[in-house]
Parts: sequence; C-alpha cells; structure tokens
Amino acid sequence: MNENTIRALILEGENSWIEFKRCGNGIESDVYETVCSFSNHFGGTILCGVLDDGTIQGISEKAIASLKKNFISVISNPSMFSPTLMIEPKSVKIDGKTILCIQVPSSSEVHTYKKVIYDRVFDSDVKVTATAQIAEMYIRKQNVFTEKKVFKYATINELEPGIIEKCRNLAILKNNEHPWKNLNDEQLLKSAHLYGKDWQTGDEGMTLAGLLLLGKEDVIMSVCPTYKTDALLRRVNLDRYDDRITIYKNLVESYDLLMQFAQKHLPDKFFMEGIQTVSLRDKIVREMVSNILMHREFSSAYVSKFIIEKEQIYTENPCRAQNHIEITPEHFTPISKNPIIARFFSNIGYADELGSGTRNLFKYSQLYSGKKPVMIEDTMFTLSVPLDENYSADYQINVPTPKNTRSDISEREQKIIAIMKETPDITAVQIASELGVSSRTIENAIKNLREKRYIERQGATKDGRWIVIK
Repeated sequence: MNENTIRALILEGENSWIEFKRCGNGIESDVYETVCSFSNHFGGTILCGVLDDGTIQGISEKAIASLKKNFISVISNPSMFSPTLMIEPKSVKIDGKTILCIQVPSSSEVHTYKKVIYDRVFDSDVKVTATAQIAEMYIRKQNVFTEKKVFKYATINELEPGIIEKCRNLAILKNNEHPWKNLNDEQLLKSAHLYGKDWQTGDEGMTLAGLLLLGKEDVIMSVCPTYKTDALLRRVNLDRYDDRITIYKNLVESYDLLMQFAQKHLPDKFFMEGIQTVSLRDKIVREMVSNILMHREFSSAYVSKFIIEKEQIYTENPCRAQNHIEITPEHFTPISKNPIIARFFSNIGYADELGSGTRNLFKYSQLYSGKKPVMIEDTMFTLSVPLDENYSADYQINVPTPKNTRSDISEREQKIIAIMKETPDITAVQIASELGVSSRTIENAIKNLREKRYIERQGATKDGRWIVIK
C-alpha cells in the first residue's frame, strides 16, 4: 500500500472498512478487536499512528520493529485468537512520519479474540453474543445455499392447492413452448429442483425452496419460523404506519400481495417502450419486490420489509452478502443468493435474468422520479428508490388523525395499547425498539397502564400475551 492510497483512505475517514488508531503507547487491545471484527466482516484497513480526526501523528521509528513483532505474536497465539491469523503489518512514511498499515482480509472462518466474537457495524467493533447473530455469521462464511435443504417427509400435499397449475400457466404465458407445458406436477417440481435429494444423507423430499415458493402457510411457518414480510405505508403517521400488511404466505403469493399493496399506494406514470406503453411504477416495484423475495437469507431472524414513505420506496432484507458495496450498473458482479428460487421466478415472469434488475432499476427510476436508486449490499441489503418531489402534493391518502380519547394516559401509552392490540405477544423490549425508546421507559408505561386497568397480562412472561381491556 503506497502513500497516495493511504492519503485517500485518511480523507475517506473511518467507516465499515477503515479504522484509525493512535497507538501512542504500543498496540492496545482495541486494535485486536478491530482485527477480529474486520476478519469476521468484509475485511478492512487499520492505520496505526493516525488520530480519529485523520491527523497523522506517526509512531516512533524505534518502536516499529517491536510493534510488528508483538502484533504477529498476538494474532498467531491460539489463546488470544481462535482460529489464529496470518497478517503482516507494513510501515509507510507520510510527511516524514511513520505509520503502521494493517490490511485485514475477510476470513472464511468466524474468529474470536479473547473468546469474544466481534463484528463490524459501521465504524464500530461490536461484541456478538446473540445466537441468531452468531449463526448468521457462520452462514455468511459458508459457501452453501439454505434453499437446498431437503425435508424428507414433505410431499406435494404440503403445497398450496392449485398453485403449481398457476405457475405452469404463467410460464406458458411467457413462453408458449415452455418445457413445463407437458410435465405433470411431480415432474415439474423435479425439473425446477423443488423436489430433490440430499447427497450427503440420501434423503429425498421437498426442498426449502419448494416449500417457500409454493407451500401452505402453516408448513412454511413450521420449517422457517422467522419467515415473514412486512409492507408498510408511512406518510402521515411517521412513528408507526398508515397502512400495513404482514405476509406469511409463500413467495409466489407474497409477490402478488406486495404488488397490490404498491399499486394501492403509489401513483403511476407511463412510458413508451418501443410500441408498448409501460407502467413505470410496476416496473420499479417488480424489481424491488422480486429482490427481497428471491435474494434474502431465510435462516435469518430479520424480517424483510417493503416501505413506502413520503420521499422514497425503501426495502431491506437479510442477505448472505459477499462484501460491503454500493451497487451500480458499472460496479457490481451479479451473484444469486438463492439460484433455485431466482430461476423459478424467472420462469414464471416475476423476474428477469440475473443482473438485469439493477440496470432496470437505474433506467426506470430516473424516468419515474428523475433520481437514481441507492443499493447497498451488506448483511442487510437495502434499496431506496426516490419518489418524485410532487408525490406528496399530488397523491394524498385519507388517514384519520388519531384522537386522544384517553385523557388520563400519554400519547406514548396510547401507542403502546395500539401495538398490543395488533401484536398481543409482543415483548416490552420489542415495543421499545419499535418506538425508539429505552426498555425501562416502556416498562414504566406498562406498569401505569396495568394500574389503570387498560391492559392485563395473560400467561407467563415468555409465552403470554397482552389483553387490552379498554
């Protein structure tokens, strides 16, 4: 790494892959925490001898050799790092001052430092303790596809009645000579790799891809308990929502419901493409919806979301990311996270070939609002499509303003009651997260509501539910 490259990194400032360390008294423990987090995330560069504001302070020339030796000794010590690492720091002179440059590659394994797992979140090194987060990190490191998991006892009876015929007709509508045209249901499932064999165990059955694409709701919730997709409209009530649907249905039916939600709440614009009139809204939403359904990591506990706001349409979905990157038509390598599901969506016309979605979004978004979309690939894939600045003025919805009918409780406590009505099994911690306040604040509010007999708790703390009395 040369002087010009390091200057460019310093100008960029600290972020997910750049960290500055003073190292005035040697290499401190927080340097190794960053090494661990970069290894577990997408890699990064640590510049020792640089202050947080980017000022180059430098390190004593006499200390450089011992610092390098101590660093290598720590990262190769199995009692400190597990698994151990092989990284060699490089010293570089800038403006007459020596700094130590540590380039940390992304590892194929999950590492611990002093028996603690660290991950990189923006410009911070975060301890990872939750089981779901740790599992997600291991999945991110594995070159496997969750969708291929075989369920030995799952058969065609676990699928939604009539859905195979629906998909066959969609495929024929797209291509009148489609191979599915002459296949029976069982042959179609095997042809689409929705029914397969686990070559390690010899088990045969429906794959997770098949159940997610076509399965009954109760079957999906059994094999994938955290699966759901939220669609939210936030234009008047910015704290919560003006309209919402929570979808637990299979991916094919989810696609239809999300498209309907968008058509209900977004204005349309039309564009002449050749000799055809094209709905820009439907073109954009199709790409956004198919993305959050096809490319999500289904083992993750995070929920996929489709959100319409005043100034943007926004989606997020858990992702088995290859790196941290902003995706543009000029700067991306299309990699399918769930190739079986993606191929099925392409067959029935719900998506196009891999990579075309990005090009379409940039093309149609600029025609729709005059602005470019923003796509960030990370463990949570986010996509934002700006809306026309006249959208708020031209497309109003009629949402009644909530009235304070309970004069003896606060507005926040009324929101808590509304949340409990909609989600009776919600926890205080989850309510705190949704409202953006501390858990202690919510616990005090719940105590007040119980004392005033607005709510009561039915069942145990973990397995119970809230009852709204009045």
